[in-house]
Amino acid sequence: MALKTTAVDISELIGTPEAQAEFIAAAFESGDRAHIGRAIGEVARARGMTAIAKDAGLSREALYRALSEDGDPRLSTLLGVMKALGLHLAAAPPSGLVKSRRGLSHPRRQKKAKTADAGASRAS
Repeated sequence: MALKTTAVDISELIGTPEAQAEFIAAAFESGDRAHIGRAIGEVARARGMTAIAKDAGLSREALYRALSEDGDPRLSTLLGVMKALGLHLAAAPPSGLVKSRRGLSHPRRQKKAKTADAGASRAS
């Protein structure tokens, strides 16, 4: 028996501003430019592409182009669209980084630094 699949309208799954923000945040975490563009585009379509484009200071066509598979939106476009969506961008260290007295570092680098510090302490 063949597996039956059903098409899903993503706008039904991201119906709240919180769900939309989480959807876009997950796309940013992927680091995939195309995935980020698709996620922002899905949220913009769910809210009304024409209204989002107007609030972002773009034409609807320009917004579709910027968020297309081949699109590469300028930072000003990205910031305008995020503002129109009522969202903001925030920088955070990638997961796996830890805070030390020397700042943020990768756990492996921190372990090497501790080993080097221990060796220097014994030499004293």
